[in-house]
Order: sequence, then structure tokens, then C-alpha cells
Amino acid sequence: MSTTSTSTKIPGYVAGTWTIDPVHTDVSFSVRHMMVSKVRGRFATFEGEIVTGENPLDSTVNATVDLRSIDTNNEQRDDHIRSTDFFDVETHPAMTFRSTGVSADGDGFIVEGDLSLHGVTRRVPLHLEVNGFGKDPYGGTRAGFSATTELNRKDFGIDTNIPLDGGGVVIGDKIQVSLEVEAILQSPEA
Repeated sequence: MSTTSTSTKIPGYVAGTWTIDPVHTDVSFSVRHMMVSKVRGRFATFEGEIVTGENPLDSTVNATVDLRSIDTNNEQRDDHIRSTDFFDVETHPAMTFRSTGVSADGDGFIVEGDLSLHGVTRRVPLHLEVNGFGKDPYGGTRAGFSATTELNRKDFGIDTNIPLDGGGVVIGDKIQVSLEVEAILQSPEA
């Protein structure tokens, strides 16, 4: 795919190096609970860098999430998730994502990357939507992205199961991850 045809599909596209803005970014997830509903949570502390290439398919992302910053709106549950039953944050305090490639996918993109969690690294696809590029009121430039993926916690060695009377488990295996990212341009590509 040529640079021109890809770039024209993204209005206002800007190539450059961007820092993820933690104030305007949300890293959240949901997981089945008690076989009847979903619990939602988020991480409050994370950082990352996005490099948008002249050709969007040459772009990269590197991000780190502090697993200690989990917030499911229940302190007792958060402490349990931080424990050796789940994240084991004393040994594995962070989750990282390093992109390995970008491909077009309809109106969006797939960002393939290596996700490291709980001492295990697996290839994970992020389904990415580019929300736009624009000037901010402070003289800077911002970009917005939405991304989703689904993880199986057991693929990362997080296999604690708490059985329910009558069958099933307290926590499902599939984790839905949702990212709403706003990034600030640090340096445009020359």
C-alpha cells in the first residue's frame, strides 16, 4: 500500500513521535464475574510512546502499565488481584506492549505486538481505530486512537479458579481490553 493512499484515508495525519497523555487516556478492561455479569476496571498509571511513520503501516507503539494501579472500585478485590493468586505485583509489577507490525483492516488497522504479563510474553492483536489529529489550545498537536483486544488470562499463567456452588467459576478466563488513547506530539517527522 502506498503512503499517499493510506495517508489520504486519515484526515490531518501527522507523522512523528508522540507521548501518551495519561490525563486524557483510559486503559480499562472487563471480565465475567460469577457467570452472570461483568466487572469493569482500569489502570491509573501507565506510559507510552507512539511513532507514526510517513506510511501509517510503518508506525510503532511501546507502552507500560503499572499493574499496582488497578482500580475495580473495590479495594479488597484490587488487593486480591495484586496478590500471587493473579498479577503477583511484587514479582511482576508491570505489563508491557511492544508493537511488531501494523496492517490495514477495513477502515482501521491491526497493531500486532508482544504483550508481556505475569512473566509471559504472547503475540496480541490490537484492533485500532484512528480517531483523528488536531491542534490543541496550547499550541501543541494531539492524536486520538481507540483500540480493543481480548486476552485469555490463562495464556499468561494467571490460572487461579474459584469454583461456584452448582458449577462455574467466580472469574471468567476472557478479558476484554479497551484503550482510549490521546497522545501529544513531541517531534514531527522531518
